[in-house]
Amino acid sequence: MKSPTTANAIVVDDHPLFRRGVVELLNESDRFDVMQSYGSALDLIEDMPEIPPDLLLLDLQMPDMSGIEALKALRPQLTDTKIVMLTVSMDSQSLMEAISIGADGYLLKDTDSEQILDHLSAVLAGKIAIDESAVTLLAQGIRTQGQPAPTQREPENHEDILNELTERERQTLELISKGLSNKLIARELGISDGTVKVYVKNLLRKLDLHSRLELAAWNHRLKASQTDESS
Repeated sequence: MKSPTTANAIVVDDHPLFRRGVVELLNESDRFDVMQSYGSALDLIEDMPEIPPDLLLLDLQMPDMSGIEALKALRPQLTDTKIVMLTVSMDSQSLMEAISIGADGYLLKDTDSEQILDHLSAVLAGKIAIDESAVTLLAQGIRTQGQPAPTQREPENHEDILNELTERERQTLELISKGLSNKLIARELGISDGTVKVYVKNLLRKLDLHSRLELAAWNHRLKASQTDESS
């Protein structure tokens, strides 16, 4: 028996076997209930349910209308729906475009089943779910958007840079890198939304960055450099 808090989901993918597998995975868990599945985004647009889903899974590569095109068309209508892109391969342009348009997640299709369920639950909790393999692509995509990479403070001298951050700013940076919104960060740290905004502003200034995505990518690179140094 499904819980009253079960999330209603729609799956859109042009590969019948994969689509059926995702539907079964979601329905067999106690976290999701698939309302409907479609073989194309056009079918969904023509047959949009009166009650929007809590979660929409969109295949990135579809013949009639791509996942990116569908996201552009659907996001203004489905303002409260969490939309997650599914793909067989990662590329920085599609990743950055999807996130900038309003995707709440970007996952590889061959991700472990339990991990997919955990990622989707995280998305419903207000986080952004991005496959771990996309971290480097995310950083590359940020650089190609015309941001002044040479002036950005890279994490090679991370000890000096971290010493400039307060404990609360470090905690905020870590939670941003996990995809939490300001509201969720405020709840996690027991502070106000306004205080979180101040911390984010301070982080952007101190690290010479321009967006939350850059902060997340910087923190991931920092962790990677620390891992390399310890190995």
